Amino acid sequence: MIDPKLLRQDPDRVRASQRSRGESEAVVDELLVLDEKRRSAIAAFESLRAEQKELGKLVGRAKGDERTQLLERTKLLSTQVKEHEAASKEADAAFTDLLRSIGNVIQHGVPAGGEEDYVVLEAIGTPRDFEAEGFTPRDHLELGEILGAIDMERGAKVSGSRFYYLTGQGAELELALINLAMRKAMEWGFTPIIPPALVKPAAMEGTGFLGQAADDVYRLERDDMYLVGTAEVPLAAYHMDEIVEGLPKHYAGYSPSYRREAGSYGKDTRGIFRVHWFDKVEMFVYCDPKDAETEHHRLLAFEREFLEALEIPFRVIDVAAGDLGLSASRKFDCEAWLPTQEAYREVTSTSNCTDFQARRLNIRGRFEDGTSTLATLNGTLCAVTRIIVMLLENHQQADGSVHVPLALRPYLGRDMLVPRG
Repeated sequence: MIDPKLLRQDPDRVRASQRSRGESEAVVDELLVLDEKRRSAIAAFESLRAEQKELGKLVGRAKGDERTQLLERTKLLSTQVKEHEAASKEADAAFTDLLRSIGNVIQHGVPAGGEEDYVVLEAIGTPRDFEAEGFTPRDHLELGEILGAIDMERGAKVSGSRFYYLTGQGAELELALINLAMRKAMEWGFTPIIPPALVKPAAMEGTGFLGQAADDVYRLERDDMYLVGTAEVPLAAYHMDEIVEGLPKHYAGYSPSYRREAGSYGKDTRGIFRVHWFDKVEMFVYCDPKDAETEHHRLLAFEREFLEALEIPFRVIDVAAGDLGLSASRKFDCEAWLPTQEAYREVTSTSNCTDFQARRLNIRGRFEDGTSTLATLNGTLCAVTRIIVMLLENHQQADGSVHVPLALRPYLGRDMLVPRG
């Protein structure tokens, strides 16, 4: 959540952020009123509590009528202290609940607006001209079937729509991609982690996924646990309720990701671009807040390097405020070229969450001048199914075979994926 000091000292900045996100500005005024009530209630409780303690000392020294009067006053104060303590807790809870509903304050320069109001920062690589090469490109599902790599029919039979099997060369391709991604991450100084894919509510709530994104999350009601939609969740909660030393910390987590894809009815129903489950390698950073912007650009550079190594044309966009999600103050997406749609589609995303998640998860860092809230950042390195989609479509050949990029060959053991049979 945002820093209450920022709310009090610069409410106009919070209002501007809400406006850019397309959210209510009135909530800022509601929060200011609740904050004043909260602070007044806490001050009243602390004043009475201090008087109660002082009276306790006097009672021990008093005698006779004075002692009797002090005891009566102590009894009355005890009731008042309990009442004011309850009022202060109630006021604090009301303020905190509303504060948690506000998204992170956006950074200067983030485009205002919604999903379509992004700004293209750069384009890397040139999409192939399949017409000049003399053939019409097949989509990834047709290629996957030709290669014996993707089986949607049996995925639907066993698990329902938006599920799949990766078979043969498809399974080999996933393993190769994960090994390449983890090797790259370790070369960049990340510690590899395989985190749990089931988390407690505190972890999901702390990372901001039970607000706007709650409908997209799978919950196991009997166990009161959640299936994570990204390794960001267990990586962010890894240091929950801790004081972290030796900053910055760089982690690369490999885990399955589960998403209901709420609101995506009718979108990308063919193939494995938008599915309910996929594997992903996620980068995560804990750092000093003053270094967060630099770390953000480093994460973007790593994502770029990975996509360039796979020889996939892509562009980088600065995501608009209304499409940031609750926790991010700024987000950059890499969108790869999808030949059969003649469009760029998102394959990676990196977010600077500043101190927003750390406040919710009670994570602090140890610095030279003491302990204080740190910053967290995340970045997709390899969302496997989407990268497979891009590899198959961008590197396909007229006969249905698929060129394997040079960087992937040591992990796959071949330079071409070939039609089965």
